[in-house]
Amino acid sequence: MKVLVRASAALSLLFAPLAFAAPSFAQEAAPAEAAVAKEIAIPAPTAIQTGDETPWLYEGSNVPVDREWLFGAMDNGLRYAVRRNGVPPGQVSIRVRIDAGSLHERDDEQGFAHLLEHLLFRESKYLGQAEAIAAWQRLGATFGSDANAETSPTHTAYRLDIPNIDQAKLVESFRLLSGMIREPVLSEENVAAERPIVLAEKRERGGAGQRVADLTRRTFFAGQRLATRNPIGTVATLEAADAQGVQGFYNRWYRPENTVIVVAGDAEPEVLAGLVEQWFGDWQGKGEAGTPPDFGDPAAPEGAKASPVLSAPIGDLGIATEPDLPRNLTYAVMRPWRKVDDTIVYNEGLLLDAVAQAIINRRLEARARAGGSFLYAAVRQEDISRSTDATFVSLAPLTDDWQAALAEVRAVIADALASPPTQEEIDREAAEFDVVFANQVEQRSVQAGSELADNLVNAVDIRETVAAPEVVLEVFRGMKDRLNPAEVLERTRGLFEGSVIRSVYVTPELGEADEGRFKLALSSEVEVDGSARLAAQTIEFGDLPPVGEPGTIVSRVPLGVLEIERIDFDNGVKALIWANDAEPGRVTVRVRFGAGYRAFDEESAVYAPLGEVALVGSGLGELGQEELDRISTGRKIGFEFGIDDAVFTFTAQTRSEDVADQLYLFAAKLGMPRWDPDPVKRAKAAAELAYNTFATSPGGILARDLEYIQTDMDPRFATPDPEALESVTPEGFRKVWEPLLAQGPVEVLVFGQFDKEAIVEKLRRTFGALPEREPIAPEIAARVPDFPVTGGEPVVRFHRGDENQAAAVVTWPSAGGTARIREARQLEILTQVFNNRLMDALREQAGASYSPQVFSKWPEDLSSGGRITALAQLEPEFVPFFFAAADKIADDLATNPPTEDELERVTAPLAERIRRASTGNQFWLYNLEGATTDPARVRFLRSLLADYSQTTPEIMLLLADRYFVQKTPLKLAIIPEGQDLAETPPASAIPDVAPTPTAAQRERVQVIGR
Repeated sequence: MKVLVRASAALSLLFAPLAFAAPSFAQEAAPAEAAVAKEIAIPAPTAIQTGDETPWLYEGSNVPVDREWLFGAMDNGLRYAVRRNGVPPGQVSIRVRIDAGSLHERDDEQGFAHLLEHLLFRESKYLGQAEAIAAWQRLGATFGSDANAETSPTHTAYRLDIPNIDQAKLVESFRLLSGMIREPVLSEENVAAERPIVLAEKRERGGAGQRVADLTRRTFFAGQRLATRNPIGTVATLEAADAQGVQGFYNRWYRPENTVIVVAGDAEPEVLAGLVEQWFGDWQGKGEAGTPPDFGDPAAPEGAKASPVLSAPIGDLGIATEPDLPRNLTYAVMRPWRKVDDTIVYNEGLLLDAVAQAIINRRLEARARAGGSFLYAAVRQEDISRSTDATFVSLAPLTDDWQAALAEVRAVIADALASPPTQEEIDREAAEFDVVFANQVEQRSVQAGSELADNLVNAVDIRETVAAPEVVLEVFRGMKDRLNPAEVLERTRGLFEGSVIRSVYVTPELGEADEGRFKLALSSEVEVDGSARLAAQTIEFGDLPPVGEPGTIVSRVPLGVLEIERIDFDNGVKALIWANDAEPGRVTVRVRFGAGYRAFDEESAVYAPLGEVALVGSGLGELGQEELDRISTGRKIGFEFGIDDAVFTFTAQTRSEDVADQLYLFAAKLGMPRWDPDPVKRAKAAAELAYNTFATSPGGILARDLEYIQTDMDPRFATPDPEALESVTPEGFRKVWEPLLAQGPVEVLVFGQFDKEAIVEKLRRTFGALPEREPIAPEIAARVPDFPVTGGEPVVRFHRGDENQAAAVVTWPSAGGTARIREARQLEILTQVFNNRLMDALREQAGASYSPQVFSKWPEDLSSGGRITALAQLEPEFVPFFFAAADKIADDLATNPPTEDELERVTAPLAERIRRASTGNQFWLYNLEGATTDPARVRFLRSLLADYSQTTPEIMLLLADRYFVQKTPLKLAIIPEGQDLAETPPASAIPDVAPTPTAAQRERVQVIGR
């Protein structure tokens, strides 16, 4: 209840401007939806499992039932689970899971499960062709985040999050969804329209990474169905797909007995159950039901024998030579997957397994940090697609001596198999799990309904149950006696026992490995290495030195928003604090300091990305990486570091009882940093190994070069290449970063549930105790990114991936700063309209790209440097088509205003995203950061909702003219090496990029023109 009260107060702040400025299209009623709600009464459910009846999810289990869920099993075989959840307020999350994925396809149907996922959004009983996206947008859902789907080897799941729900929208959502699931239109026309989109999606996943993924799947799952079933399918089967074949797959698997519907949201559970029964209760399958195939078991090669060193014989081995990928080796101990009774004892075993893996992984990390021959290594147990229960070991060798790296990792694991861990090691990992489980209990009241729904869908997929957070914590604490060296050793050994061992090695060098050497390296005896065991050493926060002399508060005043206070200290540090109970037990801390990317120049730029990786790990005071890990044991302590346009940030989500210590760590990093060389060396090695991977695909080149090109080759935004990295040293790292930690203003934001006066005092003793900061030099403060002048000619970059892959980008310069922030918000509306049109032109009409995007970046901390970017991945011949489509959309938006429907499809989801987000502390922190130096951010917060949800066609025309017509864009093409940029698009690719304006809209344009 307190959450909703606080949410109401917060929303009232945002709704204030709406009273006098609501646009006509936002006031229009939805008569069709209202009529549906009046005509169709929601019946009382009759299939709920009540009393002593065991809910279907808990059959064969003694895990206590989570009674907040209501479970139902209908006569037609469909099962459902519903519950009330008000996080965020007004939202309902609907999940429909079909128990059929790529493993259920016949050989000639590969890709059909995924193709069907697309086709259900193409056309169905209540939605015409390509109407689904617009329909869900009108209901306030953002396509791709609130309305989406996934196909896995074992299921197809449809996900809908409908905000601002009322009875009319709830009924309409179930009506539309029932039409999609029960009666899709699987015509030849629709299959032909969706096929190129799926092929585009497949193409975008290609390249070296996909080749390695395919080899990995074939090797690890050899002899099993999973080895030859990729959800995306094959080009041959997709091109051969027709309506009859897709309908046949649908009829076999899309049936009520294969369907589970999960709903969690801000409505009465009985109402949700009634809607499920009303819209799906009379559903009957068509034709003969499919028989689930045997997924197969992992098995050793015939006649293979285990060596004295290994617990299982070695089976298939795969070696991939990819010149642009770093070395990586993974081996797995494979076991058959079997459905289990999800009992408390079974879960205790899983928790023991998790502790055993955490101990090994901590030892491996310690070995890597201490200068091991591998960059990283990790052990993980996974149940894969109901096909295998496997323990995977992955490592990244630092050099071509991969045998030494493998032996070093196996030696650490051999020690874990030979001798029990110490009780101190067990207790340390148990404390980490305990704080996670306890935090989940604290956060239960603010757990999002979408997350709860997804968790239940995943439980159905793996044939297990869900448990309330209190049950998980109780089970874990109740098994304390089992957390002993003998039992952990037994479970550790079980993790490395199985039917067969398989492995894949990826190397950039041809001939570096062959099957004989590979098998020998895996089966050779290794010396047990116990040196990576971590010695017990207790570190307490109370033993750490003070940051300095406690400071003095010179000002403490209300900010003027909610109950947020501003506190100024005599050393210049400023803080915003908001103690509230909206998110029980949770506190977000953010520290903004320094100059951000402005602080770097051509000489120091290489150290910026390395700092994002190594700065935190280099320690503080007397604490190195290992000590930081140890002192955080049993606490929820975070240490994220980021570099923004004009500021550096430390961020953490912590708990009420840990926030004081979190503040100490952040302040100590600024006041008494440590400069360990090992994290810098490791970050440098990782950057060197990763650099060539960018060249393997157009997406990689975008990640590497886009911002660098958009900022006119500004070295601050370049991805360091091996030549630049060669000059990096730990001494150079310190020389660059040490003055930056002492430079520029500091702003601390603490939002969440905490003792306000205690935290004010802690701020005084930590951030208030820092020495006064060095000012940012005027020439540094004035740095803003440039925008390149190209004369409109495309910049061309080349990748070394597949010859049918390309990417294209168009970027227009915009502006920055908070003085024009309301314009920036209106520009976001225009950008989303552009995005919808580009999606329609490239994806829906031409099938040229799977997911084109348009987005706006408006730096609030800089006076300029903003940009609007449109990009897509497509075939090389379609690059000129993309440029033509983007130009046409831009010109049209500056000539013909968007229709009212186009605007509503954008503004409704934007408004709903703000309403949902504004019930959490993160929203307010994000929108108020920087307010201690820029008070305008407080003033403009009051218009935020109106700015994103209200506009006029005239404003859209003005902005389109300002940014799309008056600005010359940058065009970038990324094509395969050895190809020339195509000059003209394919003759068939001529999109209609804009709806026809109405007479009233044309009149408005004429008025503007006059």
